[in-house]
Amino acid sequence: MKKVHTFVVLAYKESKDLERCIKSVLNQKYKSDVVIATSTPNDYIKKLAKKYKLEVIVNKNHIDIGGDFDFAISCGKTNLVTVAHQDDVYDYEYSYEMVENYKNHKDALILFPSYYEIKGSEKIYNNLNSKIKRFLLRPLLNKEKSGSIKRKRRALKYGCTIGCPSVCFNMKKVKLPVFFGSGMKCDIDWYAWEKLSKEEGKFIYINKPLMGHTISEETTTTEIINAGIRTKEDLIMFKKFWPTFIAKRITRLYKLSEKNNKVK
Repeated sequence: MKKVHTFVVLAYKESKDLERCIKSVLNQKYKSDVVIATSTPNDYIKKLAKKYKLEVIVNKNHIDIGGDFDFAISCGKTNLVTVAHQDDVYDYEYSYEMVENYKNHKDALILFPSYYEIKGSEKIYNNLNSKIKRFLLRPLLNKEKSGSIKRKRRALKYGCTIGCPSVCFNMKKVKLPVFFGSGMKCDIDWYAWEKLSKEEGKFIYINKPLMGHTISEETTTTEIINAGIRTKEDLIMFKKFWPTFIAKRITRLYKLSEKNNKVK
């Protein structure tokens, strides 16, 4: 039977968590296609690909992180594609839930679940950050009305509520490029969701924690926060939803959430 969903594992350099991610996407209730995409081919990635009998697709035209994400999406040849971040893990029912929800909502642009955070060996489901995001995503709980541009933008106007590694793209509706062109390093996902929010189609939110996002000192997000880039990009994004003077105030408040990305 033809597969409906593909995990494209986006590998970069030599992440110690890459094998954990690969194992999680192979160990799924719904057996998705799995491939690896990378702009940094190396023996470490090749060795893991050989071990798990996975194809490695190399991006020979690397420009920036946005381009890498769009390239990864293009590597999937099924209706549904999830770009699996190498540091993260996907629960046993992730792809099953994506496929089942897609069957009922084929007009979806994206489908995504809630996620938990991983700090060391600890899984954190209910910290303040996750509670706030779930609250802000309430406009999308009604799946039949989740195609409303107003509802989609309401879910995004106070911050990036949709976790990039959790998102499953409906390639029948989403046209590339999605991420490329933002010029951003941190908020490229928020940029993408804001862009897609103006297009026809639903944002299908599955209110279950079906994947884990790793928080560590080695992740790109942490590096960007430490460099002060995120605050500048947050202001750019808030100005897409609010007048400048309000956007500046929200950005100052939003900066407080950065402490959640620190490993204690």
